[in-house]
This record gives sequence, structure tokens and C-alpha cells, in this order.
Amino acid sequence: MLTLQTTDRKFWLESMLKIASPVLLHLNNRTLKQEMPVEMHEGTRREQFSHLEALSRLLVGMAPWLERECEDEEEENLRLKYAELARSAVDAGTDPKSPDYMNFSDDFQPIVDTAFLAHAFLRAPNELWEKLDDRVKENVITALKATRSRKPFFSNWLLFSAIIEAFLYKVGDKSWDPMRIDYALKQFDQWYLGDGIYSDGVEYHHDYYNSFVIHPMLVDLIEIVGDEYPEWAILKESIIKRSQRYAVIQERTISPEGTFPPVGRSLAYRFGVFQALAQHALRGDLPTELPPAQVRSALTEVIKKTLSAQGTFADSGWLNIGFCGHQPGVGEGYISTGSLYLCAAAFLPLGLSNSDSFWSGPPMEWTSKRAWSGKEFPIDHAL
Repeated sequence: MLTLQTTDRKFWLESMLKIASPVLLHLNNRTLKQEMPVEMHEGTRREQFSHLEALSRLLVGMAPWLERECEDEEEENLRLKYAELARSAVDAGTDPKSPDYMNFSDDFQPIVDTAFLAHAFLRAPNELWEKLDDRVKENVITALKATRSRKPFFSNWLLFSAIIEAFLYKVGDKSWDPMRIDYALKQFDQWYLGDGIYSDGVEYHHDYYNSFVIHPMLVDLIEIVGDEYPEWAILKESIIKRSQRYAVIQERTISPEGTFPPVGRSLAYRFGVFQALAQHALRGDLPTELPPAQVRSALTEVIKKTLSAQGTFADSGWLNIGFCGHQPGVGEGYISTGSLYLCAAAFLPLGLSNSDSFWSGPPMEWTSKRAWSGKEFPIDHAL
């Protein structure tokens, strides 16, 4: 057990590593395909996608913690260990000679999870990318470019193709395609509905994809490539302000008990719902009405509520399909065991130092907890 001074951070870290360990340890041993169960909706065939999902979705959440040196010696030793495991996992998944070599080229789903992997590299450029051997880097680039043979769907998928190109741009690959990025940025600007909400495609869907994909990828995309073209740069301020507004909305959906509404698709991603809120905590640009310690307190309660539900984990340590426990019916046809690891996106603030106010500030009641206890709380304003 860790002996960190910050109890909440200790809980978050132990929770993340509990989720991560089966995936990374089996990839290190090149036994992931052999040992990972693939739970899925009856009648679907997701075995060919699930392993890449597990790796990429896990790393997109772990990346900021892997990237930042920790002040606490015990935590730093863990970080170094898991960073090495993560690099080994990337090698195992992208080496064509590996028994755990993953599917980057067959069907459309690999576009999604190759993008999450690219996003993870962008969030940890030193630990996850620069420290890879040249051989592994070459395999990764080949894997990413393999997704170009299919076009993304006319939805949040546009951002998957864009973030892959942004990574290629970041690492100096001269073949990066500005058109894929331009299309995503301009189309989502047209799909903006107001008050921090984007439509996901032509029609609005009341779900959490503004947080699973849209805001986090738009924000990081514009930070990475925004200066390349004047018409991209002019979008930056609005992209960030819209995302910050969505973070405010997200915090207000967390009930006094640490629950949140089970609306929309992909509820099996559990607290990955709060990636947008977690990302602004990581960036240190939470809106003024959201003190960092308040966000930590709210998210801690959500994670505790979720992970304490009986059946969340299989006896072997893998995540089970469900929203609160094991609820196989929550899994749509595109959901399998690997998909579930997008919950790790809520752990982004572990990339902050122990002394950051997110971790060091005293516990605070979040908005709904104050509101439903009769205490004063700030009224809400549309963007």
C-alpha cells in the first residue's frame, strides 16, 4: 500500500493501477490475447478489436501520470515501473512478429483506437514516445498510417483521423495530412449547438460523447496544430471556452452521492464520462467557479461509488461490462472488454504534482452537494 500524504491521490492511483495491471502485465509477457477474456454482446464478434481498445484507452488516461516525475519516492518508483511496462505493451501490440500484434488495418474500428493511442503519445511524448526504440517507433508509425485506407464516419470519428495526423505532425512526419485536420476542425465548428455542446454528426445525441471524444480531442488538436494556419488559430479561443463551459455542466451533473445520469450510449465506459472535466483539471484552466479541490472531491466520490459496486471486476481482475457493477445488457454491439478501459480517462489529474491545489486543497462540497443540503451555491449561466 502507498503511504502518500494525500489520501485521495492514493485512492486514485491505486484504483488506476488496479485497472491497468492486467492489461500491461499480460502485454509485457505477450500473453494478452491468450489471457484477456472478451465479453461482448451476444451475436457480435469483437475479438479482432478488443485488445487494441484495451491498450489505447488505458494509456490515453494513464499518459499524464506516466509523463510527470513524482515527488513521492514510492509513487515515482511505481511510475517508472509502469512507464516501462507501457512501452513494452506498445512494442507487443505493434510488432508484427508478436503474438499480441493488434489489428490496425481490418474494418473500421481500428481508426478509433489507433487515435486513442496517438492521443496517449501526445499526452506523454517523452515517456511513451521518445523513449521507444527506433524499431518500435517505426512499427507505431506504420500502424497509424494503416488506418488511412478507410474513411471515418461523419461524426466524432472525424476527430480520430485528425488526432492521428496531429501526432504525425508532432513527431515530424512530413506525410501528415492537414486536410484531415482541417475537415474535423471546421465541421465541428459548424456542428456547435451552443452553451458548450456540439452535435455528434448531423443530429444531436444526448450522451457523453462531448466528453468521451469531442472536447478533449478538439482542445488537444488545436493546442498542437493551431498555429499552422490562421483559420485554425482563430478557432482556439472558442474551442477552449466551449470545453470549459462543458466542464462546468459536467461537475453539476454529479449528485451529492457521487452518481450521475445514466443517459445515452456507451455507459459501460463508466467514469470515463468525465474526461472533459478531468482534462481541464490537468490543464490547470478550470473555470473560476470550479475550485480544483472541489472537482477532486466530486470525482473521488464518483470513482468510489463506481468501483465499489459488486461485479465491476471479474475474479481475474479484468473489468466487466456494466455501468454500476456487472450489467451485460449495458453493452451495445460495439462494446467488449477492451472498450471498458476508457474509464481511465478520468485519471488525467494524476499528471499533476502532489502539491498542486487539485490534490493539496482541503476537501470541498461540490455544487449539487451544496445545493441539495440547503447551502449557498453559485447559480448557473449559459456561455
